[in-house]
Amino acid sequence: MESSKPEIAHEFPFMIRVYKDGHVERLMGTDFVPTSTDAITGVTSKDITILSKSNTSNSISARLYLPTKLTNQNQKLPLLVYFHGGSFCVNSPFTSKYHNYVNTLVSESNVVAISVNYRKAPEHPIPDAYEDAWDVLQWVVSHCNNGGPEAWLNEHAGEAQFNGLKMGLLGVALVHPYFWGSVPIGSEAQDPSGKASLDRLWPFVCPSAPDNDDPRANPVAEGAPSLAQLGCRRVLVCVAEKDVLRDRGWLYYEALGRSGWMGVVEIEETEGEDHVFHLNDLKCEKARDLIKGLAAFFNRDMPPMI
Repeated sequence: MESSKPEIAHEFPFMIRVYKDGHVERLMGTDFVPTSTDAITGVTSKDITILSKSNTSNSISARLYLPTKLTNQNQKLPLLVYFHGGSFCVNSPFTSKYHNYVNTLVSESNVVAISVNYRKAPEHPIPDAYEDAWDVLQWVVSHCNNGGPEAWLNEHAGEAQFNGLKMGLLGVALVHPYFWGSVPIGSEAQDPSGKASLDRLWPFVCPSAPDNDDPRANPVAEGAPSLAQLGCRRVLVCVAEKDVLRDRGWLYYEALGRSGWMGVVEIEETEGEDHVFHLNDLKCEKARDLIKGLAAFFNRDMPPMI
């Protein structure tokens, strides 16, 4: 008697497979790297749990990073809140690629970092990831005036940065961001396979609002909230020349620049590379250039308040 194979409901090749019986099989980003003091960079990491204020039944795991370049035990450094990639459905801060990447960023930038393990679709569809991100930001702000629950943030995350967080984020870096839309732009139509996959992605991770012009997927869509109200003072958009998402990054950069927003927006394009190329080889020259550019952005002085 032949054994029946489980039927597939959704599949994104090399990423995730969902069966009709509800079983979810992730095809990437499932490895786990333990915390450590890195032998090369000296960066120390540890895992923590953050209790959600908006959902008492939910707790959010995260990984903290502390650089070795501390002139004294009371030195204050910028804080990076990092949200990993993975189409809202795969990866975590604990995979080798993302752990090594944030470890390298912290070493190069000399910042304190928190890498957030937000909930993933399809078990936890959008907006769960957004709610987790907001809870973590509120938890970070609770460390203003050294009054939060985490000693590393109280002791080493800079007071000036936290004072800024009371009014909004100081800066946002978008590295190969996932923006999309229902109408193709630029060279998107030249990659029919990539376009077809991305057309299916937002409805998969956000079945309650499956339109690819939902402002969370397409922040420049007609009727989307004005970018002029963006709650930070600086934005850096990083794109890669061969990435099917490249043109959306440029569109966001251009739209933000003409929106009336009073901050400073920049864009950096890496020639000859594809989506998240840097995660595959952190030591290659172009990855090093990208990381150095991010480090400079993290440590740059704020523009004058207007």
